[in-house]
Amino acid sequence: MFSSFFSSAPAVDPQAPNFLPVSSLFSPHELFGELEPKDIEWTCASGFVTETQIWYTILEDGSSVMCQVIHSSVGVWYPTIQFTFKVFNPKTGETTWRSVNVSNFVTPPPDLDKRSSKADEFTITHKDAPGTHFPESYTISVNLSEELQISLEVRRPVGSPGFKVGKGSDGGYSYFGPDAAQPEGYVVHRFWPLTSTTGSITSKGKPLAVDGPGMFVHAIQGMRPNLVASRWNFAHFQSSAHGGVSAIQMEFTTTNAYGRKGQLAAVTAETKWPDEAQPEQADVISRAQHLDGVRDPDTGYTQPTKLLFRWGAKSILPDAPGSIEGTLAVDVGNLEEPRGLIEKVDVLAEIPTVVKAVVSYVAGTKPYIYQWINPAKLVLTGPDSVLPGLAGGLEVDGFLYNEATFISE
Repeated sequence: MFSSFFSSAPAVDPQAPNFLPVSSLFSPHELFGELEPKDIEWTCASGFVTETQIWYTILEDGSSVMCQVIHSSVGVWYPTIQFTFKVFNPKTGETTWRSVNVSNFVTPPPDLDKRSSKADEFTITHKDAPGTHFPESYTISVNLSEELQISLEVRRPVGSPGFKVGKGSDGGYSYFGPDAAQPEGYVVHRFWPLTSTTGSITSKGKPLAVDGPGMFVHAIQGMRPNLVASRWNFAHFQSSAHGGVSAIQMEFTTTNAYGRKGQLAAVTAETKWPDEAQPEQADVISRAQHLDGVRDPDTGYTQPTKLLFRWGAKSILPDAPGSIEGTLAVDVGNLEEPRGLIEKVDVLAEIPTVVKAVVSYVAGTKPYIYQWINPAKLVLTGPDSVLPGLAGGLEVDGFLYNEATFISE
């Protein structure tokens, strides 16, 4: 696989599709694949592979908390492992941000499996508690300096199983190249869609109590990131209403080298081709739409001022058949008056030097990530057997954390 990243040879069959999105590999009734323990184990693969685990939490006041471990392999060089952390309070505008290259990373730690990891700067331990209300959890203990310590417990409720799109060993995978058995590259995502996080963060001597809902994602990009996609959209909505409501979406637009030109593959199970109109209603819907864009001189990209997210799928609950649909619109403001903007992240300024050299190898690659958090309203419809009143439509107030990533024009 290493040599294929530098190869410009055409596929054996030039008419064969050279991108196989997860949404086309499974039928609608096979989209829910419950996670197995190995799905969230660290693979630490060699070659051009970036692997990450991220724990998100939203606090009662709308503050966003993120803890992330990134394992970056670049060819034959020794991998770089980073721990990144960010807290943003939208009411005060205060941001606490750290990104450090860690030392002596190991997985698994002694007496644990590869769902856990350890470095000099942190210990992250996965625990099983079968038969309880929270059958899985992570404890995260971090000491980045005398000025920043993190102690969190992230628990997954029994009613919210971890999932991937698609059942079995291929679940969650989108493959690049004409042959899924021998792909040129791949991306895969696994999720805990709802978590409960408690603990504390101490920054510069000031404690912050952490208590709120969130989500966890384990993602792998099995090729150079600039070859995976030109755009990414990510959103997670959390609300304490109705015992907890969560909606998440991960979407990317491939580069022109894959599939039909400009195709959009929704890893959350819908594929859009530019020459085919999407029906307004469908059995499966997973769409992120940028609206009223304005050119941002800071990044050179067209930033949306509004975004619209839509979900639609058959219920996976055996005692509640029917379709569930959700719509969420968010106004993120304009350049002069942004709403909920956490940061415009210049990715090349944050990633390790050796990775930066590979990403910038391709002319025109200048990745930026817009990060927002805002109060939001998720509009839901579905069977009343899922939630009383759902058939008539429910409006759920909560907070939306979303990212818009631009990698190339």
